Amino acid sequence: MSNPECPMCSMTELLDLTDRWECVTCGHEWAQEAQAPAARVVRDAHGTVLTDGDTVMLIKDLKLKGSSQVLKGGTKAKGIRIVDGDHEISCKIEGSSMGLKACFVKKA
Repeated sequence: MSNPECPMCSMTELLDLTDRWECVTCGHEWAQEAQAPAARVVRDAHGTVLTDGDTVMLIKDLKLKGSSQVLKGGTKAKGIRIVDGDHEISCKIEGSSMGLKACFVKKA
């Protein structure tokens, strides 16, 4: 994890004390707070932000890995979940759970 910036001088050279940060450059001190990780923003093929529970539609035919089946463009997936990893979307299409990349869907 990288150090935060000093709120006074925006430098990142900080001393990590037990309960506070101290800037080496300007001497400003402030309390260490549990920093929440930045929320991940996932966008569809058209740049629209996707969130949990959205309905998306495939923009092109996709072959299913490990099978001879093809998901046709225009197929809808309701109630998606945004997850970490290479495939940002977890959903069910036609009763099967699968992961999709956001670049192959648009918000419906």
